[in-house]
Order: sequence, then C-alpha cells, then structure tokens
Amino acid sequence: MTIKQLRPKDALCAPLEQAVEKQIRAEDLSFAPYNPEAGERGGYSNYSYWGSTLRCFLKNKVSVGFMLVLVLLLLFTCIQPLLPQQFEANLIIDHPITKRQMSNISPALTNIVAKAAPGTELIVHPYDSEEWAAVDNILASIKARKEFTVLQYGEDWCYIDYGGTEGYVRNDFTTKIKFPDDPTATPYQAKSNFALNLYTTPEDLSRNGDALFCKKSQLSITDGKAVTLEETPLRMLPDTRPFLFGTNSAGQDLWAKVWSGTRTSLLIGVTVAVLQSLIGILIGVLWGYVKSLDKLLTEIYNIIDNIPTTIVLILVSYIMRPGVQTLILAMTVTGWVGMARFIRNQIVIIRDRDYNLASRCLGNTTGRIITRNLLPYLVSVIMLRLALAVPGAIGSEVFITYIGLGLPLSVPSLGNLINEGRKMISTSQNYQLVFPTIVLSIITISFYIIGNSFADAADPKNHL
Repeated sequence: MTIKQLRPKDALCAPLEQAVEKQIRAEDLSFAPYNPEAGERGGYSNYSYWGSTLRCFLKNKVSVGFMLVLVLLLLFTCIQPLLPQQFEANLIIDHPITKRQMSNISPALTNIVAKAAPGTELIVHPYDSEEWAAVDNILASIKARKEFTVLQYGEDWCYIDYGGTEGYVRNDFTTKIKFPDDPTATPYQAKSNFALNLYTTPEDLSRNGDALFCKKSQLSITDGKAVTLEETPLRMLPDTRPFLFGTNSAGQDLWAKVWSGTRTSLLIGVTVAVLQSLIGILIGVLWGYVKSLDKLLTEIYNIIDNIPTTIVLILVSYIMRPGVQTLILAMTVTGWVGMARFIRNQIVIIRDRDYNLASRCLGNTTGRIITRNLLPYLVSVIMLRLALAVPGAIGSEVFITYIGLGLPLSVPSLGNLINEGRKMISTSQNYQLVFPTIVLSIITISFYIIGNSFADAADPKNHL
C-alpha cells in the first residue's frame, strides 16, 4: 500500500513521497552481508541438542551405573602400575633360595602360607637379608625306599628316627609308607615308596620343600636353628605383596598381567574404533553428497565387503610383523566400511529435506549444514557404532591371538591371557582364564549398554 492510497491529497503527500524515495535511493538497495546467526534467528530458541541428549541419557540409571563401572575400571587400569606393592607384568618371580619359579600359585589376599606358634623350632637357611630369615621345619629329606625306625604311629603323622635324627613324617596317600600288620606296635623298621621330608613338628610349615620367610625380629636364632618368640607369619617370599589373581605357569603375577593386558587391549580397541569412525564418516559423507563418487565408492565397498574380514585379519597379521600396530592396521582396513555405509545411507535420506533446502537458500555453507542439520541425526548411529567397535576390536584381537597370529607373549593383552588360560580350563588353575574373561565381559557389556543408551538419547526423535 502506497502513501498516495493512504493520503488522497497529493499536495500534502508529495513532500513525504519525495523524502522516502530519496532515502531509499541513498541506501542503494545493496545486499546485506551474510550472517549465519541472523539467518537462523527466526527459528531461535533456548533449546540445546547436547543438553537434551545428556538429560535423556542420565534418565537411564542402568546405563549410568555401567558408565560409572567402566570409568572406574579405566581409571584403575591407568593408575595400577603407580600403586605401591605392584609386580611388573612380565617379571618371572623365582624363589630366592631354590630359584624355582613361583608357578600356578592360587589367588589369595595374602602371601602368608602358615603361622608358627610361639616356641616353634625352625631350621634357618643361609639368606643375606637384615630383615628377613629363610626358614622351614625340614630336618632332612628321606629318599624313596630308605628304611627308618617308626617310634610313634599316628593317623596323619609318624614320629621316626632316621640316621639318628628324630622328627615327623606325613602319613597319607601321597607317601604310601609300608607298615606292618599292627602299626601301633612300635618301634619297627619301615620304608616309603616315595621320598619323604622329616619335619621338626607335626605341622607342615613348608611349601613344596621351599623355604619360607619371616621377620628376624620374631625369631631367636642360634647355630642355624631358631625358635619363634611370638606367633610368626611365614610367607612364601620375603615380601608382603600378595598374588591377588595368583600366578601363571611362568611364575608371573596374574594381577599385573591382567591390568597390563587390559591397557593394551583398550588401546587397540579405542584406536581402531576412532580410526574406523573417522575414515567411515569422511568417506560416508563424500559417498552421500558427491554424486559423481557414488559409483566408484560403491564398487570399492562391494569389493571390501565381499572379502571375509577374518581372511583380511589373518593375511595382514601373517604378512606383517606381529605387534600392536599390525593389529590396528588389520582391523582398520575393513572396519570402516560399515560406518561409511550407514553415514552414506543417512545422508542420502535427509540431504534434500525441506530444512536443508531452506538452509541452502539462506546461504549456509555445506559444512554448516552438515554440522547443524545432518550430524544431529547421525550422532546416534556414530555413537552406537563407535561403542560397539571397541569390544569388537578386542574380540578380534582375542581371535587373532587364538589362532597364533596375535601379539607376542611379551606384550600382555586380554587375548594372550585368555588364550593361555583356556589351556587350564579343566585344571585347578582355571582362575587363569576366569579373571581376564571377567574383565573382558565387563568391558564388552558396558560399552554395549552405554552405546545403545547414548544412541537412543542422541536420536532427535526422542527429544521434546
């Protein structure tokens, strides 16, 4: 509507019309500079996508609990080497006296083997330490089928005389001592089919013939013999560090190896997941946006997708030198195709929707459209794939190690530990499989539940 229509009197309106026309010509009707904030100001609100995503995720108490467990596990895995009284992961622990490996020791909260009552007589072995003494209660070792005199018969122990040395021998199925018809009619000569140890007391304070260790301050030592002054803990090593997860067949602390292996496997899993996501997102965006690349990338996808991933993992691991870098490369070569396909399909579906066309008309750049319009719809897929890629990569590492093409034994990993532990599954040392499997299960379940929950929370359809 013009000024003339509002004001019919030309004489009165003419000066005003001239002034308005002159002002419009002065502004020259030039285009205003592009301002992305001003371009979207019409639809502005105080809504925050990431804030809404976080609120939706925190409503799922189960996922929050698993995230807390996973965070604590990751933190402990990182700080475990810095804690006091920790063994090195690859350290082979030997007995200081016999030099035998401390193999297949069962898990325990302490390394105390037994406690000697006050007044217990012990034999002291030469051991150069100002704090610790190496002791046992073995007076002598009796070879198999050597005769000795039984002075007193007991159901579990027999008091004997062997070459002028009197002491106790164990009487059970492992010794198989040959007794007369009436074993209580002592004294008499006897012998054993197996070697025996002659102990100072009926209590077996020795561990497989190895000397035990106690503080010198708790002993009264005279001429190679000692008497306990108080109740004395006897330890398997001159150390207070326990084997919480036991030891493996090589005499290594399984506690240290499990956490070291967890760090290695998580490093592989997270690195592979990030690389797969970055490559997949980049190629997926190009695949979906640049139509001229669609045919080429589709053919590349078909070639890679039709080759079994297992074969690629085996070939890369076999050709290259086994190591962390080799596993990361092998799993990244084929892992990106799934992410790229999802990204491509999502972009093709939503790239021409009305709000994207409106953004182009407003002058928004392609990068801004991707980050503001497309990525919110892709975050749920990306986070789910990223979360599942971590346990998937760890599982692939376990498989590659199982077939003998994984990391060397000198590099602790959950794959190595599970592969070694499975050999003990039917023995009393099955804990060597149990502990790394529990840690792997916690990681896998946590990432799966957190990934699914965050994917649901990141889906814009769930936001109000």
